[in-house]
Amino acid sequence: MTSDVTIIGAGLGGLTLARVLHVHGIPSTVYEAEASPTARAQGGLLDIREYNGQPALREAGLLDAFQDLVLAGRQALRLMDRDGKILLDVPDDGTGGKPEVLRGELRRLLLDSLPAGTVRWGHKVRTVRPLGAGRHEVVFADGATVVTSLLVGADGAWSRVRPLLSEAVPTYTGVSFVESHLLDGDHRHPRTARMVGGGTLMALEPGKGLLAHRERDGNLHAWVMLARSREWIDGIDVTDPARATARIRGEFDGWAPELTALITEGDTPPVVRTLHTLPADHRWDRTPGVTLLGDAAHLTGPNGEGANLAMYDGAALARAVAAHPGDTEAALTAYERDLFPRSAASTAESPDIREILGDDTPWSLLRQAG
Repeated sequence: MTSDVTIIGAGLGGLTLARVLHVHGIPSTVYEAEASPTARAQGGLLDIREYNGQPALREAGLLDAFQDLVLAGRQALRLMDRDGKILLDVPDDGTGGKPEVLRGELRRLLLDSLPAGTVRWGHKVRTVRPLGAGRHEVVFADGATVVTSLLVGADGAWSRVRPLLSEAVPTYTGVSFVESHLLDGDHRHPRTARMVGGGTLMALEPGKGLLAHRERDGNLHAWVMLARSREWIDGIDVTDPARATARIRGEFDGWAPELTALITEGDTPPVVRTLHTLPADHRWDRTPGVTLLGDAAHLTGPNGEGANLAMYDGAALARAVAAHPGDTEAALTAYERDLFPRSAASTAESPDIREILGDDTPWSLLRQAG
């Protein structure tokens, strides 16, 4: 099977690329390892920023539809200490420029905007190899193959396409998140729901913290943040949720019960997310017929930029392909010329999660806010 534009990964970046290509009349095929659009939860709230995520959606012709997904009031921010004392309370007055939407709903918007059959589900990449003259063969786990003259790795942190371009491997940041959900918080977890407020709650101490978002229908999406060794994190046995919860809860002895309820009252089993990054200056030599976008290209810690940059990358790459019809190398050269400094600048300007959990937290955040 042969395809002109082959995209590996149906995340927000890969789907934005496919959508903007479609707007320009350029067909593409997206291959995704997941079995279906609903095979797993798609994460929580995303703040879609007016300088990168929103322009990408505008190019995709989806900005108005995106506005219908925005959850009002979710840009509010509350910072607390371990006792539940409010240190900072910033309401959402509608001028923040970073409206919040659910990742899954945004992904569905992009999927629904593509022609039927654009996304091929259940296609996990086994190997990728160059064939010469800018062409590549992708072999999937079921033995199916595709040969393409333009291969795009939009397949995230552990990209199977990246090794064609770079020897860089993600490294552990020293920080992990443990994720859970408190469903129907206003009725089932009212004290904690009141503490979270209308948007985002952060409660921090050096080396650890709690983060929660209010999502749709009063659901609370919670993360425990821990600056711990990989060995310590690997000791969390998620196959035994009660034991895992007790281990995590032990790190927060003495904290207000309304806060620790984010750990102990989860309605879903805890999920551990170890955070990895690529070098801030990650780049590669121009290699015919292949490139990267999103986390496959510039993986950083959770700074709010990841999804936005991935969508912007996708739109920028589609724009470059459309501007250089029949000349893949000119398109990829133009795209990467802007990609590398943009990625490095975003990393340099974004807060480091290790700093957020540093020795002077939460006072360092209060000084920045003031």
